[in-house]
Amino acid sequence: MLEKRFCHFCGSRISRIYLEGRNRLFCKTCQQPIYENPVPASCLVVRDDNGRILLVKRSVEPEKGGWCLPGGYIEMGEEPDESALRELREETGLTGRIDRLLGVMKGNSGIYDTLLMVGYQVLSFTGKLVAGDDADDARFFAPPDMPEVVFRTHRLFVSMADERQRQHNR
Repeated sequence: MLEKRFCHFCGSRISRIYLEGRNRLFCKTCQQPIYENPVPASCLVVRDDNGRILLVKRSVEPEKGGWCLPGGYIEMGEEPDESALRELREETGLTGRIDRLLGVMKGNSGIYDTLLMVGYQVLSFTGKLVAGDDADDARFFAPPDMPEVVFRTHRLFVSMADERQRQHNR
């Protein structure tokens, strides 16, 4: 991760000081702390009628060539669920309807340090599956045949969706 060196308000050099119980970036010119917060992102566990899970093959770093759930960063002014459905359209050509929130958790990023990941489940969707945006491929996989999912948070959301499915089937 790149270390911030300049204040995003005034452009002055910043330093680290102990403030509010932790080491923080601080601008002496503005006399303000520079708060660093997690970057919000969302993803979707999409199942077809046969219980297969949709994965996309990444065409960009990080983890270029790896498989993950459709998803991405939440844009300014965008609701997390809107972001997830936008990413689904961009990466797979599918339009979905969110069935439920799976959870919210911390993820790690080599670029942004910490992500705030919001995961949803989609059980109904329409459209023709086609890889797009930052995906080289998009396919449904039966759980035993799934390739390794490269992001820990995505693996956890798949597990959460599986557990909810088992509870529903009882």
